[in-house]
Amino acid sequence: MTIGIGSSALKWFKEEVGMKTGDKVKFYPQIYGSSPVQGSFAIGFSVDNTPIDMVVHTEIEGLTFYIESTDLWFFDEHDLQVDYNEEKDELEFSYTKS
Repeated sequence: MTIGIGSSALKWFKEEVGMKTGDKVKFYPQIYGSSPVQGSFAIGFSVDNTPIDMVVHTEIEGLTFYIESTDLWFFDEHDLQVDYNEEKDELEFSYTKS
C-alpha cells in the first residue's frame, strides 16, 4: 500500500492547515460517511505528530503522511491518492487496488 499526495493537496495542507516541516498527518477511518472501499466509513485526517505504529507513510517536502496499523483494514489493500479540487475547495481521495 502507498500514499500519494498531489502537488495541489500538498499546497493545501501547507496553506490551509498551516503545516510546517516535521509535521505529520494521520489518515484514519471515521464511522459516519462512505467510501469506495468501506461502505459505512469515510476517511478522515488529523495533524498528529505522535504516531504509535506507522505502517504506511510517505514524506514530501518535510511533511509526513501516514496510516497506523490499527487503521490499515479500512484501505482493504488499496493505495490512497490525495488531491485537491479547486472548484469544490476540498480534498479528494481516490483508491486503487494494490
